[in-house]
Amino acid sequence: MENETKTKNKFWKGVLVGSLVTAFAGLIIVGVATGICLIGRTVMANHRRLLQPVAESPTGRKELNMENIEDKIGTLQMLVDEYFLFEENIDTDLMEAGIYKGLLAGLDDPYTVYYTPEEYAALTEETEGVYCGIGVLVSQNISSGTITALRIFRGSPAEEAGMKKGDIIYKVGEIEASTMELDVLVQQEIRGEEGTWVDITVLREGEEIPLQIERRLVEATTVEYQMLEENIGYIEVTQFELVTGKQFAEAIDSLQEQGMEKMIIDLRDNPGGVLDSVVEMAAYILPEDKLDGTIVSTSDKNGQGDRYFSADGEIRFESDLGQRDARYPKEDGHEVDIPIVVLINGNSASASEVLAGALKDYGCAKLVGTTSFGKGIVQSLLELDDGSAIKMTISHYYTPGGVDLHKKGLDPDVEIEQEIPEDLVDAFEIPLDRDNQVQKAIEVLGK
Repeated sequence: MENETKTKNKFWKGVLVGSLVTAFAGLIIVGVATGICLIGRTVMANHRRLLQPVAESPTGRKELNMENIEDKIGTLQMLVDEYFLFEENIDTDLMEAGIYKGLLAGLDDPYTVYYTPEEYAALTEETEGVYCGIGVLVSQNISSGTITALRIFRGSPAEEAGMKKGDIIYKVGEIEASTMELDVLVQQEIRGEEGTWVDITVLREGEEIPLQIERRLVEATTVEYQMLEENIGYIEVTQFELVTGKQFAEAIDSLQEQGMEKMIIDLRDNPGGVLDSVVEMAAYILPEDKLDGTIVSTSDKNGQGDRYFSADGEIRFESDLGQRDARYPKEDGHEVDIPIVVLINGNSASASEVLAGALKDYGCAKLVGTTSFGKGIVQSLLELDDGSAIKMTISHYYTPGGVDLHKKGLDPDVEIEQEIPEDLVDAFEIPLDRDNQVQKAIEVLGK
């Protein structure tokens, strides 16, 4: 269990996002107070005076006292102007952004963050699965900020440059990677124009290894599949991009044409991704005559939310708030009625848990492996009227059976930890015939 506990500590930044919400709100303009003496003891006394007790909200929590905050920021600004040594480093735009970032950081929710207009513009590039980059799937530890290479795509620039699964991305250029939000780092520093180069320093077994990697057009193959013995189809889903739903359906169709009688869906180490894709994938397998056809539902702090479900050969969307989603309804009418096993582990998170949870609740699949990560919350992007934005946790999501798995995860029906053969510790991947969890899945299907 020690290895599983260590793995569990990796907090994935693969974000489950439903419909993109756009909200317009005026920003609070923080002015600069004047007339405060810049002598250490006097400044401290004035701060104690400024921080008066604040009113409580109807829920009992304290409300922010904006007047106190404005005065204190003014004091800090004056101290910077008077004493800060490196005056050439003063960037008021950066300082202002830091105020907003710090405000949301105080919520103690790693998924709720502020984006500057520049960061937001980069973030909102469509997640199409085709981009100019280096071809690596990464994750970020929420406690330390450490970024780890989870998967290196075959034939990618990263593989050609020598990057390996498990490498820690230490620096991108001169930027220490752990100091940036993962999505911003990827969009602004790692991806770029085709044919340009990026310098990345990785840590491997305590050694710094510099890599120079060319950015090229990369199409993320998020679904790989093959036919195993006894007509068992094996499908590995590494992440959920916009292309994943189509790739998944094509994999099932191809395997069925080859005579597939049983199926393994491998979601191990899959950090999640686009909600629309996982809804399409679940609908492609599930019948619509159980559990009201529900695939996944959400609920906000007021008990209102959305539901994605199948009915009359369509995937549909409904909202308690009367919101509409132009992407729905979508054609469905497909079902896969064969024995299925879903492989999960402590790094199967978010959208992976939506798919695994739906198949489990419908009685369509057995879960094999170890308990999934347990990210059962939804974030939305809220755009502000100056072009900046916040990504905010807005709701819980629930499996079709009403299970809230946040911070709990999905427990497997058959628990088995992965055992890596000694001669394959440094291998790019473990052959399926030597993967004990895959072999257990085959055994479960045989029963």
